Amino acid sequence: MSEILCQWLNQEVKVSRTVSPKSFAKAFSSGYLIGEILHKFELQGDFSEFSESRVSNAKLNNFSRLEPTLHLLGVQFDQNVVHNIITEKPGAATKLLYQLYIVLQKKKKSGLTGIEMQTMQPLANVRYQSMKSEAFRDQRLSRRRQNEIMAKIQAAIIQIPKPASNRTLRALESQKMMKKKKEAEDVANEIKKFEALIKKDLQAKERASKTSLDTAGQTTTDLLNTYSDDDYIKKIQKRLEEDAFAREQREKRRRRLLMDQLIAHEAQEEAYREEQLINRLMRQSQQERRISVQLMHVRHEKEVLWQNRIFREKQYEERRLKDFQDALDREAALAKQAKIDFEEQAIREKEIHEQITVERAQALYKKHYTICAEILDQILDLSTKVSDYRMLTNNLIPYKLMHDWKELFFNGKPIYKQASIKQLPATPSAEQVIELEKRDLLDSNDYEEYKVLTNME
Repeated sequence: MSEILCQWLNQEVKVSRTVSPKSFAKAFSSGYLIGEILHKFELQGDFSEFSESRVSNAKLNNFSRLEPTLHLLGVQFDQNVVHNIITEKPGAATKLLYQLYIVLQKKKKSGLTGIEMQTMQPLANVRYQSMKSEAFRDQRLSRRRQNEIMAKIQAAIIQIPKPASNRTLRALESQKMMKKKKEAEDVANEIKKFEALIKKDLQAKERASKTSLDTAGQTTTDLLNTYSDDDYIKKIQKRLEEDAFAREQREKRRRRLLMDQLIAHEAQEEAYREEQLINRLMRQSQQERRISVQLMHVRHEKEVLWQNRIFREKQYEERRLKDFQDALDREAALAKQAKIDFEEQAIREKEIHEQITVERAQALYKKHYTICAEILDQILDLSTKVSDYRMLTNNLIPYKLMHDWKELFFNGKPIYKQASIKQLPATPSAEQVIELEKRDLLDSNDYEEYKVLTNME
């Protein structure tokens, strides 16, 4: 699958960086090439905002911009997928690119642009996707902050020196408690001083108001002549209302100031408690650090063993495949050689069959030829014998002589005498053997005729 995707990316899409199956996960870990693919298909309008950098902020920016487009195409894309791609997990980028390849091929056949696809979706889905992308971005930011805090804590844990003894710890805790009590007393004293100052201010203002009332009582007699009693009462009521409102506002400011100091004190206490909690969490012994180092070594060794096992299994698999291919090649070569041998054997057998057929036909022809030649010779011998006898005797041939000639003719024996048998050697010749056979044949025929008393005349 990776080879097909690489061929599609390098030849059809023509991305800016050549992609190979070995560097597939690393090439797509930043999200830049995915944005370039979507930009070439006119789906990523903000591709100019993408970055080729491999830092975490650039990757977060790239994938947060990719998320709405991929959801618009219907490709499965969430935090787990992003995490797997960024960490270069095997198969994560291949699966995402395969889904994207299928969706883009369908889009290419339909001929729709990104704006048309977005307008075809319902408004609720668009809002949901936008909200989801914002939530995804916020979650990624929060996770990155958590990772940074954990990294700082881990760095602090590594840099912590050897902890002090129990006595020094108790002394430090008692000093911190005394410091805390002293700060609380200082804050309480400051609050008391502030309240005393406010009381003094209020008393001074009350005295001023009393003196103002006395002066007002003295001037009432003067004002009675110029103003009526109703106006005077209204002014006094208005003055009292203003004094009461001012007193109420001063009290509110005092309470607000006290509340702000109390909130600041509580925030300080909370920060102190958090600091103490972090110090306690980061307080580790030398044995714990040694155990953690040993665990890290063991984990590293396990990882090395696992990688070696994978490499060895891969070598075994390659060896098995090679042996299987060699066996297939040998079987194919043997089958090919057997086929060639079979064809050669068939050709040889065919040639032998044709040769045997020809020889059989020649032998049959020769046999028939010899038989016909013998028959013809015997017919000629018989006819010449008869013609010679008639020419010499000028009479009919006797029955007995003609019967002997016919018997010799029917049995395939020559009529003319081949050799003399009066004086036979120890090993007679072939002509003498034939003459002996002729004599035996004629003798046997005479004996048979004698037995049945056949008239020989």
